[in-house]
Amino acid sequence: MSKSSIKIENVVASTKLAEEFDLNVIESEFEGAEYNKQKFPGLVYRVSDPKAAFLVFTSGKVVCTGAKNVADVHTVIGNMAKKLNGIGIKTIENPQITVQNIVASADLHTILNLNAIAIGLGLENIEYEPEQFPGLVYRIDEPKVVVLIFSSGKLVVTGGKSPEDCEQGVEVVRQQLDNMGLL
Repeated sequence: MSKSSIKIENVVASTKLAEEFDLNVIESEFEGAEYNKQKFPGLVYRVSDPKAAFLVFTSGKVVCTGAKNVADVHTVIGNMAKKLNGIGIKTIENPQITVQNIVASADLHTILNLNAIAIGLGLENIEYEPEQFPGLVYRIDEPKVVVLIFSSGKLVVTGGKSPEDCEQGVEVVRQQLDNMGLL
């Protein structure tokens, strides 16, 4: 399976940009920022280029979600720090950014028999209850990812910490289905 066959849908990463934030100040200065302490303890702020959303907490921690690749995460967090500095909020230089989760999709371009796959993969690492959810949930140990397998041949990989984790997850599924003669 070639590298281009997986598509990253979402990268979630976290970092600490300051010792603490006054979210009311940020809300008043950042156009479109939303902060309602009764509803959610963090401030929500969306950016468009590259597209991402931030959850900003009083602890100085920031979660970035919605980016389509890891490079964009670094870009938008850097831009966020500059914007915070621009309104007089001192941020940590070169913050450590941790990718928490990558969600990716892939297509095996074939119709799959999920009942046969469920039996073939064994029951330890899978959940398949078609009445509850149309996909088969396959937990892989190495790389540590979860792959949702659909009868359409489409896959959704979640839990990866790098694009390579997602690619390897798809490859594990492809090889196992191929070995069982189900591709």
